[in-house]
Amino acid sequence: MDSIQHSVAGIAIEHGKVFIARRKVGGALGGKWEFPGGKVEPGETHEQALIREYAEELRVPITPGPLMGSASFEHRGVHILHAYRVYFQEYGITLSEHTEWRWATLEAIQALDFAGSDRKLFPMLQAYLH
Repeated sequence: MDSIQHSVAGIAIEHGKVFIARRKVGGALGGKWEFPGGKVEPGETHEQALIREYAEELRVPITPGPLMGSASFEHRGVHILHAYRVYFQEYGITLSEHTEWRWATLEAIQALDFAGSDRKLFPMLQAYLH
């Protein structure tokens, strides 16, 4: 029986736009846009995972906010992606796992080549923004 893997996505929203980043080419999600985040490591809370992932991938400190919603998907087993509102403590972004980032409207995001797991969060995000 496969175990359930939990992942987190940090959703930063400012002035009606959402922070997104494009993964480096290579790997299953190479070149795709996403809400930054990643797998929750053993012994880690969702909030600790978000803080660690933003520090590792973007070199930026964040403050996790409330859970916005969750979505399940399958990729080598069952995964649950938990989306949390996050707040940037500063904006000196340095990319390590991504090639670019931007603030985008939900309409612009829906037209981009987004990771399938993150795409499952679009209805929740639409409800949150409207």
